[in-house]
Amino acid sequence: MPHFRFRAVPSGIVQSLSKTLTDDFQEPMQSPREDFTFELIHTTFYAEGEPASMYPFVEVLWFDRGQAIQDQVAVTITERIRAAMPDPELDVAVVFTALQPGQYYDNGSHY
Repeated sequence: MPHFRFRAVPSGIVQSLSKTLTDDFQEPMQSPREDFTFELIHTTFYAEGEPASMYPFVEVLWFDRGQAIQDQVAVTITERIRAAMPDPELDVAVVFTALQPGQYYDNGSHY
């Protein structure tokens, strides 16, 4: 934990970000490196009855770390994706889902 889910981001970029973002967030999130997970979800977007391109969309599932850290994480993810993609002004959506420790189980035990 935390878990990052990427959509509409090329695989090689997610692979690279898995190290870079862990470096960026290990200290402010106070999480060991091995607790970070990165997932690329292959999906197809549609608009007006046709397949459509979509801007990068990142979900962050985590234990809440407060608004200041959340803001920092959102800005850093946006900056890192924009720097890796051809369009530096690209829209990037970052959505947070705060998990409750009592509802998150690791090997049968909750946090």
